[in-house]
Amino acid sequence: MFTGLVQAVGWLERAPAGVRVRLPGTGSLGSLRLGDSIAVDGVCLTVAELMADGFRADVSEETLERTTLASRAAAGAAVNLEPALRLSDRLGGHLVSGHVDALGEVVGIERLPASWRLALRWRERPWVRYICEKASVAVDGISLTVAGLGTAGAGAAAGQADDGSFWIAVIPHTWASTTLAQRRVGDSVNLEADLLAKYTERLLKAGAAPANGHGEGQGEATAINSAWLAEHGWG
Repeated sequence: MFTGLVQAVGWLERAPAGVRVRLPGTGSLGSLRLGDSIAVDGVCLTVAELMADGFRADVSEETLERTTLASRAAAGAAVNLEPALRLSDRLGGHLVSGHVDALGEVVGIERLPASWRLALRWRERPWVRYICEKASVAVDGISLTVAGLGTAGAGAAAGQADDGSFWIAVIPHTWASTTLAQRRVGDSVNLEADLLAKYTERLLKAGAAPANGHGEGQGEATAINSAWLAEHGWG
């Protein structure tokens, strides 16, 4: 697990087996060991080989197809890096699994007096439902907050999200400390929706096994609805 708080920016290259990550300096990610999990632009990779200036990681065909790693490695591009979360660490961002859901596209960048407005759009429509105002989303491994739906201020009405777009207010520290400043309109980004949204949807669809047998047969599923939530203290 990760928090979406980028610890360093490195450079990605193709390797005979997988990819190679060059680090900006010794110790920039702490003391790396074989088998460590590192989020590379939001993709959880495993350190397979330690090198003097970084590490190599194996990458499956599935990961290369569903993320930007192949194109970024081919270009020797900069990538956001974060080591896995320790149980004793502060959760400064939000819980990020490092499992990219789908690609997004940069559809607008606007410089404001105190921030940047970054507008993005899911390239796969089914993922649009996991985004809502003030929700968390990981963009290339960066924990960010959805400021609004639709590309308001860029030709769309406020709150309009029929095109699967949303926008984020990015503070100067995040803009300067990550790869966001290198993004351009039309670029692809790795997107991971909030884990809570996906698990909640799954539970609501599947129902829940009864815990106490209040009028329910053993093993019989009960739907999670407003009545169930009120009965279990969520009213």
